[in-house]
Amino acid sequence: MTMRPSLPIAALLGAALSFLPGCESTKSSGPSPSDTRSQDTASVQASEAWARARVGDRITYAFTATQGPSPRGGGGTARSLQGQLTLEVVAVQQPWVWVRAAFSDESGKPFSQARLAQDLLFPVRADTTRPLDVPHGGKATAEVVSGAGRSWEAVRYVNDQRPVDGPLRTRVYANTPGPLYLMRGLVEAGTESSGFGMPGGVKLTLREVREGSAEASAPVPALERPLGPGAFYERFVDVAGTPPGTQRVCFSAERGYLLRTEGPVEANAAPCSDFSQAEPEPLEELLMGLPWEVLSAGDWPPASAASATRGTFSAEGRNVPALIEQSSENVEGTQRVFSQTYAAEPWAPGLAGMPYEVRFQPLASNTERVVTGGKNEPEGGTRIVRWGSWLAGAK
Repeated sequence: MTMRPSLPIAALLGAALSFLPGCESTKSSGPSPSDTRSQDTASVQASEAWARARVGDRITYAFTATQGPSPRGGGGTARSLQGQLTLEVVAVQQPWVWVRAAFSDESGKPFSQARLAQDLLFPVRADTTRPLDVPHGGKATAEVVSGAGRSWEAVRYVNDQRPVDGPLRTRVYANTPGPLYLMRGLVEAGTESSGFGMPGGVKLTLREVREGSAEASAPVPALERPLGPGAFYERFVDVAGTPPGTQRVCFSAERGYLLRTEGPVEANAAPCSDFSQAEPEPLEELLMGLPWEVLSAGDWPPASAASATRGTFSAEGRNVPALIEQSSENVEGTQRVFSQTYAAEPWAPGLAGMPYEVRFQPLASNTERVVTGGKNEPEGGTRIVRWGSWLAGAK
C-alpha cells in the first residue's frame, strides 16, 4: 500500500500559489544559444559547489505568502504571512554537508505558528548516487537581476498554465550560482494561482549572501528536528483489502535535490540504502511550500482536533502527550467510530529525530465498528511505530 505524505509540496504548489513580481531586472528578448549553455553550465556549477561547501555559507530570502477567500463562494478571509528563510551550512563531513533551515518573521524572531516555529536540519550529499536532473520548464528569458545588493546574470523561467486553470510559475536562476548553490542558484521565485483554485501565492526573493571560511569547522549536530533527509519513519498499516504490514518512509538529499522513498520494511535489508527509484524534488520547491501550508492548514492543533481529549501516544518506549479526536458515523445501519491521534506538541522532546512530514500527520488512525451489545470491534487503522536517523554518524 502506498502511503500519501501530508506535505505533497508539488501538489500544494501546483494550483494554489501566487507569483508577485520581485527584483528589478533588465530583460532581453530571449536567451541566445550561449545563454542556454550558460544555464546548463550553471546547473553543473551549482551541483559541484556542494563538494566545496564551507561552514558558514549562508543565504537568506524574504518571502511573502498570501491566500484569499475561495472564488467559489466558500467565504473566509484573506490571510498572509511575511518573513525570511535562512539556509546555513553548520557542519561539513564529506560526503555530507549539514544545512540548517530557519523561518523567522520580518524582524528575525521565530514564528508563533508551530509549523515554522523551529529550525530544521538536513544533511545533503555533496556527490550523487545517480544522475539527477529536473528540467526547469517554461519559457526562458535571459536577464540581469538584482538580489542581495549585487547583480546576477540569470535566466528567468515562466510557466504559465492559467489558460488551463493552472498557476503562473516563475523561477530565476543565476548563471554563476556561487554561494547560491544551497538553492541551486535561485535568485527569485514565485507562483500565482488562477481560475477556480485558492487565490493567493508565494514569493521568494534573495536578500543576503554570506560565504563561510575555509578554516571554519564544527561538529556534526544532533538530528533532533530533521526536515527529512537523513531520517526515516515507519508506519504499521492494517486496512481492508491489504495484508497488515509495516511501511518505511526514507528521506535523503543529494546536491540540492530531496529524495523520498516508501515501501515495505525488509528484514534483511539495511534501512534507507536504496534511493535509485526516488523522484528528485528541488529543495527550493519544498521550502516554498511550507509557508503556504501554514495558511492552508492553519495553526496547530488542526481544527478537527478542537474537541479532542488529552492522552498519550507511545512508541518504542517513548511517551508523547497527544490529542485524541473521535467521531462516529452511521452508514446503512452500521455505526462506526473513527479516532485520530495527533501530537499535542509536534516539537515535544519525545519526538526527537522524527521527520518534519510526519510530525504534522495523525500519529495513529483507527476505525471500529459498533456491534451487537454496544461493543466496538476493530476494523483496522495505521500507527507510527518507529522513527529516527538512518545516516551513519548522525546523532
